[in-house]
Amino acid sequence: MRFVVSSAALQSRLQSVSRVINNKNALRILDSFLFDIQGGQMTIMASDGEVTLESKLDLVEADGDLRFCAVAKTMLDSLKEIPEQPMEFNVNPDNILIEANYLNGTFSILGQKAEDYPVPGGLPEGAATVEMDSNVLLRGINGCLFATGDEEYRLVMTGICIDMEPEGITFVGTDGHKLVRVRNTAVKTAEKRNIILPKKPATILKNLLPRETGVVVVRQSDNNAVFEFGGHKMICRLIEGRYPNYNAVIPTANPRHAVLNRAALIGALKRVSVFGNQGSALVKLHFYRSKLRLDCQDIDFSTSAQETLPCEFEGQEMCIGFKSPYLVEMLATLEGDELRFELTDQARAGVLLPVEQHENEEMLMLLMPMMLND
Repeated sequence: MRFVVSSAALQSRLQSVSRVINNKNALRILDSFLFDIQGGQMTIMASDGEVTLESKLDLVEADGDLRFCAVAKTMLDSLKEIPEQPMEFNVNPDNILIEANYLNGTFSILGQKAEDYPVPGGLPEGAATVEMDSNVLLRGINGCLFATGDEEYRLVMTGICIDMEPEGITFVGTDGHKLVRVRNTAVKTAEKRNIILPKKPATILKNLLPRETGVVVVRQSDNNAVFEFGGHKMICRLIEGRYPNYNAVIPTANPRHAVLNRAALIGALKRVSVFGNQGSALVKLHFYRSKLRLDCQDIDFSTSAQETLPCEFEGQEMCIGFKSPYLVEMLATLEGDELRFELTDQARAGVLLPVEQHENEEMLMLLMPMMLND
């Protein structure tokens, strides 16, 4: 069976789909791509048993239909240095010998039959479906992914919670120390639904969606979800369990407010944290009427640093402590020139919001404080 395909287009699709493949797989066949050629179109699939990603590619020529597998690393390495050009492939359906011809050379590899490749089943009839702009999904994932946890004993907190309601869609990520909530009122559903998207498929979507425009179709059953956009289709198993009541931990009455330049605060935090205790990573924030003072200290090594920034502060002056890497990470994820800090006291969580929000969107971040001895 013969087909011709653009080398650059093939390599791009293989790179995208390969993100699913684990370094070590329980089934050896999962080290391979599944190629399905039907009607002049190629579908490339990869799976780790929990997440399956497929991408479609139009062929220049094809003289038949065929399904076969080829080792992913071999395919990627063989195409890596070949410049853009039409490549001719000939696949022997009996022994799956794959011969490729390009402008200045040729190579051949031995593939595998497709019968042993585990292909996931479809969702049941009547699966819930919602459509959203790809940018809405991307912004929700980008905002929340870094805040998710890693502890397997709290499995639900290792994923992104996506609440779909008639009022809008909400994305949430938390590890118990930090929390991010992104609400968008442009996406509405007829009934309430909830899914917990695992970290791996969320990361795959984060990498693929920036290249896509248009609509993402999300279909959901009890245990699985399907994301379709552009030429891609991802099927993943969802995390089962009850997500924590995130709204209950977000303080709503915060009598102290501060407005700061985001970039200036990130720079100051990075500078003073060098001189703090590397174990606790504590940074103290002293809020005054028109300024913010940052303090870091390491008593064991007799090092300390202090820096002052201008800010607009309302409320009684106070001091609060945070873990500096968490704070820097949150500030780097926020957008805009200015941020708003909302505070109650030094024992309660601090709330961060961008001063200017995107249309139909509300992003909120929460960070738990560290105990201060003085």
